[in-house]
Amino acid sequence: MADQLIRATAAEGGIRAVATITSRVSEEARQRHKLSYVATAALGRAMSAGLLLASNLKKEGSRVNIRIKGNGPLGGLLVDAGVDGTVRGYVNNPGVELPPNPQGKLDVGGAIGKEGYLYVVRDVGYGYPYSSTVELVSGEVGEDIANYLVTSEQTPSALLVGVFVGAQGVTASGGLLLQVLPKAARDESLVALLESRVSKLSGFTNLLREGYTLPEIFKQLLGDLGLEILPEVQMVRFNCACSFDRVLGALKMLGQAELQDMIEKDDGAEATCHFCGEVYQASGAELAQLIEDLKSEVI
Repeated sequence: MADQLIRATAAEGGIRAVATITSRVSEEARQRHKLSYVATAALGRAMSAGLLLASNLKKEGSRVNIRIKGNGPLGGLLVDAGVDGTVRGYVNNPGVELPPNPQGKLDVGGAIGKEGYLYVVRDVGYGYPYSSTVELVSGEVGEDIANYLVTSEQTPSALLVGVFVGAQGVTASGGLLLQVLPKAARDESLVALLESRVSKLSGFTNLLREGYTLPEIFKQLLGDLGLEILPEVQMVRFNCACSFDRVLGALKMLGQAELQDMIEKDDGAEATCHFCGEVYQASGAELAQLIEDLKSEVI
């Protein structure tokens, strides 16, 4: 099934539901960054979460940044996701690998660490971006972001994210976000019912591997609560806005002396984008042109 995101409501608009499939997105990130199994799972979960959070934004160009910095060997990660369905991200130490956790699953919590912080920045397309910081509760990504939603946005939320990666790469990845909005949050029985149903799920990626579609997953959870699946299916993809022109712009900021030093020592420069792993080469002639541009700006 293609990578996609769908939205739904239930309980007369009192419940908001969003689900996404990110199998190809996670596999592209794995290949681009040469990620280990556990690094793939960590970044894949965070990219799914970023898309789910960004889906609530309204204005074109709005984006969400998620940064997780824990005390584990992964060293942290950063994800950037847009309301347009694009996402990118990286981890600090992509080669880190750990033994499975006691449940026999990839030890994402151990890789990220249980002590540290989650930083979320929402750029809603106007004014100053909204930022929030919360302490990590497990390092497992899904629990940490659900805690952020409850702590910072006072919205009871359930967030499931998962990645199944094997010897052939990522075969299932995605996530599900359920939120009880203020007009329904006072109904404690409704909140308890959702918590019970979510806790009984065998895992989001297990459902994908068993062949369930996103609408079928929604029906399983909310089918008897006035479920309304919105008709738009949004395609999602790994996408980075880096370009050679942007690299030249960044090199230009180094100044004439540093550029001249690069020409004399290496006859050029190499730059790698953290987000997508793309490598850009600037020749000595191109650096010399940057120096000439800087000189003309001074005159």
